Amino acid sequence: MRVAILVFCYAAIVVAQGLDYVKANYTKYEFRIPMRDGKKLFTSVYIPKDSAKKYPILLNRTPYSVAPYGADQYKPDLGPTPLFGRDGFIVAYQDVRGRNMSEGEFINMTPHRAVKAGSGDVDESTDTYDTIEWLIRNLPQHNGRVGTWGISYPGFYTAAGMIDAHPAHKLASPQAPITDWFTGDDFHHNGALFLPHAFNFLYSFGQPRPEPTLPNRKEFDHGTQDGYRFFLDMGPLYNANERYMKNNVQFWTDMMKHPNYDEFWQSRNLRPHLKNIRPAVLTIGGFFDAENLYGALEVFKSVEKQGSTNGNRIVMGPWFHGGWARDAGLSLGDISFNAKTSDWYRENVELPYFKHILKDGPDPQLPKATMFESGSNVWRQYDAWPPKQAVARTLYFHADGKLSFFQPENTAGFDEYVSDPAHPVPYIPQIANRMTREYMVMDQRHASTRPDVLTYVSEELDQDVVLAGPVRPTIFLSTTGTDADLIVKLIDVFPNDFPDPNPNPKGVSMGGYQMLVRGEVFRARFRDSYSTPKPFTAGQPEKVEWILPDVHHSFRKGHRIMIQIQSSWFPLVDRNPQKFVPNINEAREADFQKATHRILRDRAMRSRVEVLVMPSLTN
Repeated sequence: MRVAILVFCYAAIVVAQGLDYVKANYTKYEFRIPMRDGKKLFTSVYIPKDSAKKYPILLNRTPYSVAPYGADQYKPDLGPTPLFGRDGFIVAYQDVRGRNMSEGEFINMTPHRAVKAGSGDVDESTDTYDTIEWLIRNLPQHNGRVGTWGISYPGFYTAAGMIDAHPAHKLASPQAPITDWFTGDDFHHNGALFLPHAFNFLYSFGQPRPEPTLPNRKEFDHGTQDGYRFFLDMGPLYNANERYMKNNVQFWTDMMKHPNYDEFWQSRNLRPHLKNIRPAVLTIGGFFDAENLYGALEVFKSVEKQGSTNGNRIVMGPWFHGGWARDAGLSLGDISFNAKTSDWYRENVELPYFKHILKDGPDPQLPKATMFESGSNVWRQYDAWPPKQAVARTLYFHADGKLSFFQPENTAGFDEYVSDPAHPVPYIPQIANRMTREYMVMDQRHASTRPDVLTYVSEELDQDVVLAGPVRPTIFLSTTGTDADLIVKLIDVFPNDFPDPNPNPKGVSMGGYQMLVRGEVFRARFRDSYSTPKPFTAGQPEKVEWILPDVHHSFRKGHRIMIQIQSSWFPLVDRNPQKFVPNINEAREADFQKATHRILRDRAMRSRVEVLVMPSLTN
């Protein structure tokens, strides 16, 4: 096992191309590229004016528009980052099927067709293949190699497009890709709805587009910045359609009809199809990405498990959604990473690897996994992810809110709290009507004072404890209700004398700061199956297990490890009525009720959290 520590020893400067540079060095063309079923997809292509060289093609397929439109209207920057346009690539942007200026019907998270009977059986793999075939046959000056990339929804199109790839498709870089909208990406996490994210995005993105047209997205006006009050006043989920969506947002309507992991959602799970991938794969994600952290990890793991021909690599930094492409990566919220992490990645990882695969540039010798370790704030390289030398250890809950790696000696014990849907736990201390990207690292002291939040904390650590990999809670729960959500949060508690930033314009107090390292919800009705929910029997304990997305964090010497458990996280997660109803999306006001939830920690039913711990550097 090779582990290298990459130290930040420079300050990279990303120079934007700028509109004048792009106009001076590229010619823009617009094409309507025919697919095998006859539909034409609108594609903008920027070709370098220097015809003495041959260039690889970069392809970005997006539902968000290739704007600006018009052959004489240019983007100010080309490629994944401004570094690419100055290095020289042919860059193509395509409106995907049914969006903006492209023909055809748009289908959210297009289901992949593993078997295709004829030209009418199309999906994102065929549209990518047909686009690359047309570009290779019709564009001048290319070197016969194509690389694809995309962030978020375009990351899904990149991942889907590398299945059954065209021979010229040499590199795919899915970045924060969507993989499964029910179990972990965007709108649902373990079956629970991420309410403001789904509501705000779909209200704008989901408006009907009957024919090709220029983009015209309509944002929702909440009438207030106080999202907690807005969504609480909205009441049960069915009110969203009646009051605001008006049955005009088809995917919201469909989503409300499918509360369980049925064929509607299963067909949109990309993971089973990511097998025998031929292009080299470079998956990018952020450990603090509020939208698609799950997708990046799952794409990498699925390709690793199911096979790739030309290499499968992952890079995870301390980034918010897409921050690696448009931010310096120096900090997020109140948390500093002590270096421009995005600049380092763009200059030392992304561009060199693209040039190596597509231009025969020097091999940057990327390992299997290049991962940022927050807390200690260093980059590390691993031959596998999770690292092979990481050891499974278990954090146990003890009486009086104590937490340790040692099993409690008592044979009986529990902690309980009353969860009231009328007064849910806020997910942030501030007001916001959207899902904030900073919540992923936000101070949790506001939750520690709530009686409906259980808090367990360790003693001060006598050495660094580095976690690397997934976090696995096992909770034995009994409730006076018949349904419940469980939210488990892994938190880094800073020492009381931890210094404040200098300067400190926000006046933040970092002494005793409770940094969220990872938090995740589980809708406990799905404890046996996402497809077949079942109620609790009041007073009868049951085991609830799930997996939180991977972490790579160093709890430094003198810090403490904290676990919080609660049953609401509002309005980030929609409220569970705590009374079992067949379709939770159609629960009525009378279904919402208080319930007392009991977390058992006795010898027979020992609630706990399993983590992977790296060997200490001091051993």
